[in-house]
Amino acid sequence: MTAASATSSAASAPAEGELPQGHGEGREARASSRAFVLRKLHSLSGVVPVGVFLVEHLWTNAKALGGQAPFDRAVAEIQSIPALPVVEIFGIFLPLAFHAGYGVAIALASKANVGRYPYARNWLYTLQRVTGLVALVFIAWHLYEYRVQKWLFGMQGTAFYSTLSSHLSATAWSVPWMALAYLVGIGATVFHFANGLWGFSASWGITVSRPAQQRAAWVCGVIGAALFVLGANTVIYFATGSRLYGGNDYVPLEGQVGGECATPNRHK
Repeated sequence: MTAASATSSAASAPAEGELPQGHGEGREARASSRAFVLRKLHSLSGVVPVGVFLVEHLWTNAKALGGQAPFDRAVAEIQSIPALPVVEIFGIFLPLAFHAGYGVAIALASKANVGRYPYARNWLYTLQRVTGLVALVFIAWHLYEYRVQKWLFGMQGTAFYSTLSSHLSATAWSVPWMALAYLVGIGATVFHFANGLWGFSASWGITVSRPAQQRAAWVCGVIGAALFVLGANTVIYFATGSRLYGGNDYVPLEGQVGGECATPNRHK
């Protein structure tokens, strides 16, 4: 080996403790690839199964609009699903935990710049992060009120209707704070789902062109509005006995016989 080649080799060799050239780029590429996969899974989990469960849950709770009997039957049908704990853990709660955990990481890492770039899509990006955090608090609270009470303290499914009636119709200073909190929580959750559904269709290549994305925005907006009205109607019924749609006739509680008005709200 000549002196020149030896000098060249020494110059190109990494110093002691240094990573070989290209190793840093490879590590960054792997990190980027991992982040890409995680974001794809995060987007997917927000639609399937978490989004599907949201739609099913709102629809099941809306059975209360027909009274306690159809609501209790709907709850009993869910409770009769074979291996229900396994389905709930692996089909709902683990995907929900992943979606929520990674979503919080994304929200904390993102930087809102709607002040500098007040575009509609930029506002939606920011609202997606904010409503995700609000939805997380609401869902955790809702799970504690019913699922945790059922698992740890023996609450029966037949008590869900009366508990919802009691909680949502309660007032302080003549204001139904719990019902208002439910409306905010449902609104945030539904917005997060509908806007996330638009993002899912774009990021997964379902809507590639601008016209297709504009049409998807309308469709997702209609879906979100319909889900909110469904959830809000149920909350208002539990809180006041009135409905946004479907009439306001009073439906007796299970086992109740005539006379006493049986709306969920019984303020005297």
